[in-house]
Amino acid sequence: MRFGVPLGLVHPALWKDLAVEADRLGFDSVWIPEHLVFTTDLSTANYPGTSDPGINPKTPLFDALGYLSHLAAVTRHVRLGTAVYLYGLRHPLISARAFATLDQLSGGRAIVGVGSGWYRGEWDAAGVDFRTRGSRLDEALELSRRLWTEPVVAHEGRHFTLPEVAFEPKPVQPVIPVTVGGESDAALRRAARNDGWISMPQTLDAIAPRLALLAKLRAEADVDRTTRPPFETTVHAYSLASPSEIPSWQSLGVDRLIVRPWTRSRDAIASLEPFATAYGITPPTP
Repeated sequence: MRFGVPLGLVHPALWKDLAVEADRLGFDSVWIPEHLVFTTDLSTANYPGTSDPGINPKTPLFDALGYLSHLAAVTRHVRLGTAVYLYGLRHPLISARAFATLDQLSGGRAIVGVGSGWYRGEWDAAGVDFRTRGSRLDEALELSRRLWTEPVVAHEGRHFTLPEVAFEPKPVQPVIPVTVGGESDAALRRAARNDGWISMPQTLDAIAPRLALLAKLRAEADVDRTTRPPFETTVHAYSLASPSEIPSWQSLGVDRLIVRPWTRSRDAIASLEPFATAYGITPPTP
């Protein structure tokens, strides 16, 4: 089992030091959340399954790829992921360029965690039709994979049109892995067509039906896996009881757990080493 660290659950002032400590101890990955902008009109925000708007317009927002590129300069081993990036909200040339740059700067450590989005307000602010977010995401990812791998690319689709362009430099990785977030059936279908799934916070009992459906959808997906990264299942698991749980997660087909071994932000950095010791995480070779 590999373990990731959710930077978004602590104050941004701690992100750098938390990432550096995770890198030193041998954690697999660090993950940054992403929104483009929050509107002050909260009527456009209802987090799925709750009556809570789910946002505070005064929350400081950072460019996720810019910040991860900063972390790439101060770490050596830990992978750098977005959980999740609204890939369909931008033109794919912008997103593909940003992730290719991160992959270059990090020596091949980027993970493209994406979602279709739930908050209409930022789409309205950007002048993009919220109702098209799923199809925009699919087309943007398809086009980005071509930009990352083909010498020249021309494209004419429903949402995006490109004349023939060159796109250099390519990522360090042959193809940057794309892992899809979300718990809906549509999100799981999209994950099955891509390179992985990243869950919302989950428990062992609650996640089993979602993983069973994901396995079924993966078996039905018409994807040539010989040209793609290995499929990875990533689960936010903030309430691990003990290392004895890990075999149960593995038996469900989970490859990576994103964990929060702290209860207060100020304890986050200090909490990583005891967790690493308890769960058998070993420091990388210098």
